[in-house]
Amino acid sequence: MTRLILASQSFSRKAMLEAAGVRFAAIPAHLDERAVEADFTGAAPDALALALAGAKAAAVSALHPGDLVLGSDSLVVSGGRRFDKPASHEEAADHLHWFSGREMELHSAAALVQGGERIWGHADVARLKVRALDEAFIARYLDAEWPEVSGCVGVFRIEGLGVHLFDEIDGDHFTVLGMPLLPVLGALRAFGGVGL
Repeated sequence: MTRLILASQSFSRKAMLEAAGVRFAAIPAHLDERAVEADFTGAAPDALALALAGAKAAAVSALHPGDLVLGSDSLVVSGGRRFDKPASHEEAADHLHWFSGREMELHSAAALVQGGERIWGHADVARLKVRALDEAFIARYLDAEWPEVSGCVGVFRIEGLGVHLFDEIDGDHFTVLGMPLLPVLGALRAFGGVGL
């Protein structure tokens, strides 16, 4: 059976695969994401998320060419702006102020690479309606969730206190968690014989 490598140390992505009974090793991709993004200036968010997922998988595949490598990436667009993970507590607060009362589009993508070649990719989007967030709530929320949400695009963990940010969520739960799991599982069955 082909070995699967997840090109990530993301807790939520590892937890999804583990809960689905998928056996894998986790090896983070050491990748300059901003450099990849520079090559995709003006690209649609789903195309960029897929490019980043593929680049992460390719970086790990270069070191493990015989294995099947899964890369995944998520990005947020809101009010015409694209958001990366917050670099500081202050930037996280700024992001939350911007999201307040707006719709957030969360684009999550996954790609499989083997022998340095991308053999599969899929992108999905979820739309999340952020409720009006006042200053006091943002302060309490970040006091409770920082620094854990520093690694989360959108400044939330939906499986935790982040659920309090939203009035409505339209989209697949796994996409919101950071990876379109059902298409990933289908691809793993097709390409690697990994899992059930």
